[in-house]
Amino acid sequence: MALSTLDIGVFVLYCVFLMTVAWWVSREKDGHKKNSSDYFLAGNSLPWWAIGSSLIAANISAEQIIGMSGSGYAIGLAIASYEWMAAITLIVVGKYFLPIFLEKKIYTMPQFLEQRFDRRVQMVMAFFWLAVYTFVNLTAVLYLGALAIKTVAGIEMFYGMLFLAGFSVAYSLYGGLKAVALTDIIQVILLIFGGLLVSYLALNALSDGAGVVAGFNTLLERTPQSFDMILDSDHEDYISLPGISVLIGGMWVMNISYFGFNQYITQRTLAAKSLREAQKGIVFAAFLKLLMPVLVVLPGIAALVLAPDLDRPDQAYPEMMKLVPAGLMGLTFAALVAAIASSLASMANSVSTIFTLDIYRNLVRNQPSEQKLVLVGRTAAATALVIAMVIAEPLLGKMDQAFQYIQEFTGFFTPGVVAIFLLGFFYKKANATSALVAGIGSVVLSLLARLFWPELPFMDRIGLVFVACLVMGMAVAGKKQDDKAIDLSGVDFSTSRGANTSALSIGLILAALYAAWW
Repeated sequence: MALSTLDIGVFVLYCVFLMTVAWWVSREKDGHKKNSSDYFLAGNSLPWWAIGSSLIAANISAEQIIGMSGSGYAIGLAIASYEWMAAITLIVVGKYFLPIFLEKKIYTMPQFLEQRFDRRVQMVMAFFWLAVYTFVNLTAVLYLGALAIKTVAGIEMFYGMLFLAGFSVAYSLYGGLKAVALTDIIQVILLIFGGLLVSYLALNALSDGAGVVAGFNTLLERTPQSFDMILDSDHEDYISLPGISVLIGGMWVMNISYFGFNQYITQRTLAAKSLREAQKGIVFAAFLKLLMPVLVVLPGIAALVLAPDLDRPDQAYPEMMKLVPAGLMGLTFAALVAAIASSLASMANSVSTIFTLDIYRNLVRNQPSEQKLVLVGRTAAATALVIAMVIAEPLLGKMDQAFQYIQEFTGFFTPGVVAIFLLGFFYKKANATSALVAGIGSVVLSLLARLFWPELPFMDRIGLVFVACLVMGMAVAGKKQDDKAIDLSGVDFSTSRGANTSALSIGLILAALYAAWW
């Protein structure tokens, strides 16, 4: 399938418009040069609406749109638990974790670990996150994004990845987080429009033009197996989504790690004007998460009926995009590229932040200037993108469901990450040895379980390993309160009435969804 001349024109106009906006919001006042706070934390100036939209734009990318839609094709609505459970997770993060981070006035997650534990923990985790962002996240987003571009526009994989990397650099490398966050408002609007349009057209096609309600009913009738939110133990995909564990087990650990301690997600909230502004942004993002399965999972389930003979599940969403007419196809294609470029820009910015502030600044003898830090950050971001481009196809070229692969791989580390932070927050006797034992134990125990207990669903493995890491971290802790323990009495954990009402509303909506599709 190739884009029409009209579609190409619409797409090019979008790209030019986005880069113009990015450069405009990144401009500096006369006599002011961009410093590290401006570049990495947007000068702590982000309002709630920019935080919420940017958080979603950073989160929703090719691994969700292409990968999760592919899992919807292969597994069904059960994969939506990653999105719906994330809404509750965001509320928890906003109330209990974010106040501590903002009280400590940190730039990065490793910086917090240095404050709470020591330099060893900071450096180990900094290198860990750099490796994950470069070899897993950036790689997956580039590959899946290029796959979508190839399916829709017929462009070869390498050139698709080259365009995505170049485009994300073009609008984000100069302006840093401020350029990324403020342009993400445009990206999210376009993402929601494009996703709703694809879902509408897919459902309308299922009903032969009778409308989305009739199309949804047709989908329920023809694919009832795709609407089981909680999979039975005899389901072929139970090992990926193990029944009730989705609600009370390892998925909590995965979501808390991703939304609570993941630099390219939390960096937006760290750049907020205030704690209340950050919490409002998180609540906004939580409501948007409830909508995401409609945008990314539903088209995958529809493809099961409209295109049942796809070679790979990850082709489902690009296949459904073919329903979009000329002109609108250019806008929908722009929405897809917008989501991918936004995530790439966010991840690259976080790589540059961690490398510059946690590694480079600690290793050089003389304190570098602010302008030097910004230059090093830009170089690190560009280097990470180049590495990800080189390894993307060899690493992911043979994967059927890249989203599930990403979850499986990161699951080796997430139990330890969550254990380290929870020990640091709430267990005053925890010390640097506790953190290192929990982090190293997570990888070792996960690998042993993967080798000697392969039938154990990876989500259950994550839950069990997390408990083990927590216990080990407490076992090796000191007998007295650690000198760097956090005094929680000085942290404001209160939330506004609006935030509390929103949390209750989200909980009731989720209860209704799971009751309907149990």
